[in-house]
Amino acid sequence: MIYMRQNVVIVLLCFVTSASVSQLSIPKQYVWEPDLGNGMYKNPVIYADYSDPDVIRVGSDYYLVASSFSHFPGLPILHSKDLVNWTLIGHAAHTYPDTSFVLPQHGKGIWAPSIRYHNGEFYIYFGDPDRGIFMTKAKNPAGPWTPLHLVRKVVGWIDPCPFWDDDGNAYLVHAFANSRVGIKSILAINKMSSDGLEIYDEGIVVFVGHFSHPTMEGPKLYKRNGYYYIFAPAGGVKTGWQTVLRSKNIFGPYEDKIVLEQGSTNINGPHQGAWVETDVGEHWFIHFQDRYAYGRIIHLQPMKWENDWPLIGIDYDGNGIGEPVSTYSKPIVKSTVQKVVPQTSDDFQSGELGYQWQWQAIPDTSWYSLTARKGWLRLYSNRINSENLWNVPALLLQKIPAPRCTTTTYLDASSLQQGEFAGVVVFGLDYGSLYVMNDGKNFTLNVGHCSDAHKKTGEIRTETITLQKPQLYLRIILWEDSVINGIPQVKYKYSYSNDGKTFRDLGSTYQAREGIWVGAKIGLFSLTTSFRKERGYADYDFFFVE
Repeated sequence: MIYMRQNVVIVLLCFVTSASVSQLSIPKQYVWEPDLGNGMYKNPVIYADYSDPDVIRVGSDYYLVASSFSHFPGLPILHSKDLVNWTLIGHAAHTYPDTSFVLPQHGKGIWAPSIRYHNGEFYIYFGDPDRGIFMTKAKNPAGPWTPLHLVRKVVGWIDPCPFWDDDGNAYLVHAFANSRVGIKSILAINKMSSDGLEIYDEGIVVFVGHFSHPTMEGPKLYKRNGYYYIFAPAGGVKTGWQTVLRSKNIFGPYEDKIVLEQGSTNINGPHQGAWVETDVGEHWFIHFQDRYAYGRIIHLQPMKWENDWPLIGIDYDGNGIGEPVSTYSKPIVKSTVQKVVPQTSDDFQSGELGYQWQWQAIPDTSWYSLTARKGWLRLYSNRINSENLWNVPALLLQKIPAPRCTTTTYLDASSLQQGEFAGVVVFGLDYGSLYVMNDGKNFTLNVGHCSDAHKKTGEIRTETITLQKPQLYLRIILWEDSVINGIPQVKYKYSYSNDGKTFRDLGSTYQAREGIWVGAKIGLFSLTTSFRKERGYADYDFFFVE
């Protein structure tokens, strides 16, 4: 067993709530609705961990790309018609050129991408701090995307953004990863081939922010009214601000100005994102806010130009620097836009996993099936040989989608073999799981918990009950309990049901914790510690989020 310590095994059956069977159909309401339905919106527009967002407009459509690190499929692509209502349409990276990513590489891999549209094609660039600058392109943002192309093999270059000037010359701006090369707060621009496949030089440093803008990173390069603009956050993701640089020459010298700060609001570190001009001439800025266990959630700010400088948000205190808005009038659009949000629930009816799902590593098709039992997800029991789930690649996970949510799944564990276990997990540096195990004599329902999983600590099984049958409903209830020193205390608890109507708590109340550069995640697994060649499996009928 992976459970190195077992503190207590008790039976606890506490009636907590009831639900009608009809509630277990696909939820009709979204778990988070930024569109208020009255011409206004509320922030965040995406209450989920789409870190380091970049956004472009093509015609009347908007496309967003975000960091994915070592989770696959990677480089999620989202689409919107109004910058408020977003939905996932695909991914740009389904595998990786480094085979070490068949195992989890927490916090590594795909950092801070940028997306651009040039000569009828979509381009995405990102920096892998250990491997270099990569690019992929597509005719259709939903894919297919070309295999990842290594533009420059280099260590420590991060957050790249391409730029094609009016004369056809191409450039790339980027930052540096202090953890890899001992350099930070510096931005450089390189000359690039017009096709975007090659970087010609070692670059020219165009800004040093050590004193006024420490930890400057995430640059995005634009041009307007004869000025080159670099939008770049500084001050750190949790406490920083948004800076804009401008110059009449692409290589500088650049003037600098802080254009967005937390100020009197509760939106910490409002930075790293994208300026977008709509097809009716409005200006907006998309950025993230780091909310610890929730990850880096996405906000939309109004933006205007004054004396060729952008002002983002609202300057509440009159100091010339904008502050984030909580609600505001929606962007003007030319047609009606339906309410949508990034996908969460999955009834496994389509024959493909929903775009919301990611694995902890490059997936193997032998891990799962959506055809072996029609309308069900079958997870085959993958072997693990570690003390906890931290380095297990076959965890099927998605982002927490709201400050409060309830997830429910129906699990048929009857085909698990001895020593195999399957269930649900809230995953991060600390994690908890609710799972069914075949112990060779009985099927048992168990609660496991692990603190500091990244430090190879053992998982503790805190509760166990014997089941009458291995088919049951598993539920996670998650909520923001309080905020202490600016840090949301995200709690969760487990419950289960035999009939989908009466749910009973099992286990204590736990606290969710973020991962490395990512928020906590929720999801499913089926695992084994057995060396047997033959594997059992677990079937999931649905995964509903309400």
